[in-house]
Amino acid sequence: MEESPFKGKTGLTRVLNAFRYSMAGLAAAYRNEDAFRQEVWLAVILIPLALLLPVSAVGKALMVASVLLVVVVELINSALEATVDRISLELHHLAKRAKDIGSAAVFVALVNVVAVWGLVLFA
Repeated sequence: MEESPFKGKTGLTRVLNAFRYSMAGLAAAYRNEDAFRQEVWLAVILIPLALLLPVSAVGKALMVASVLLVVVVELINSALEATVDRISLELHHLAKRAKDIGSAAVFVALVNVVAVWGLVLFA
């Protein structure tokens, strides 16, 4: 099996390439995924709010982490959906299952935000 020609890079070259690929991935997700854009704007609002609220440092960390988890899960879900679509655009029960499970993961991450914020603010 053929490997990527970029796999052999090490040191600073690898770090710089990884950074560029990550920025390209974030830009592609923002440009092409409505849900990702919505969750980024939610993060833009909620993260500063978490930092300004009168809660402990641990509470702030949990609140910020729960919001960032949604962004991470959405990125993974978007990558999964793009991969499924790349393989085939025809309707298939396994493709639907994969996409539904990815969507469920995002939903669970959003429920986690509500739970964490609720516990930090009201418990």
